[in-house]
Amino acid sequence: MLTKGASRAGGRRTRVAAALLVTALAATASSGCGSARETRTAESPAYRLPPRHAGFDYQIGGAYPPAHGVRVVSRDRSGSPAPGLYNICYVNAFQAQPGERSDWPADLLLRDGHGRLVIDEDWDEPLLDIRTPAKRSRVAARVNRWIDGCAKKGFDAVEPDNYDSYTRSGRLLTAADAVAFMRLLTGHAHARDLAVGQKNTAELTARREAAGLDFAVTEECGQYDECEVYAKAFDDLVVDIEYTERGLRRALARWGGRLSIVRRDVGVSTPDAPEYVREVR
Repeated sequence: MLTKGASRAGGRRTRVAAALLVTALAATASSGCGSARETRTAESPAYRLPPRHAGFDYQIGGAYPPAHGVRVVSRDRSGSPAPGLYNICYVNAFQAQPGERSDWPADLLLRDGHGRLVIDEDWDEPLLDIRTPAKRSRVAARVNRWIDGCAKKGFDAVEPDNYDSYTRSGRLLTAADAVAFMRLLTGHAHARDLAVGQKNTAELTARREAAGLDFAVTEECGQYDECEVYAKAFDDLVVDIEYTERGLRRALARWGGRLSIVRRDVGVSTPDAPEYVREVR
């Protein structure tokens, strides 16, 4: 299975308004944003958090040997971890891959009032139906098998993509549905000693503890001036991918000494491709 690159940031990403930025910062401050540093109790799973401000590469479009200085790598669940590094496992958790649509029971694909599939048009992906506890449980059972695969391969963390699918559901799904479903995934991952990264969705950073999330994987937080939201919520445990020179420059100018930042090409291609870009300055 060839996973899409992180280019889902382009064209339909949720942009956080200034008022939302202030709200998120206030909420995370009041909830204690330093909890990522907390010592795990004896009852907690022994998962590891990623290192702060570490060399990072985003390889979900295809694995290749990491460059010198890279300490954190994200790769698709179909791949394998990079030896000796902190490895994040990419899982498309809230939508069905185009080639896997028929693998899902029909009633677990979200449909509108006319019975039509609700599709993420940018990627031709049906949204998964997580509106009820029963359906969330059934969807999670399938996604959690993929998470089991990540753990078996030796990954350190998982990155469940499309947390923000509810914003593309025509109001059929809610933020509360997304958080409740994410909690099923994080509980399962933690029990298998995997940390869990919040993928984008800055508007839900204030709910990160309810969702059980440990760090953030962001796309273009520099480009869209969102890095502060994630840095505050996750105590600088943030890995960021920028897709433009301007975005990289903006991210590094303020956050280059605190967050893990890399520029990649939109297709997240491998070095043998003519469009390949990887830049860290």
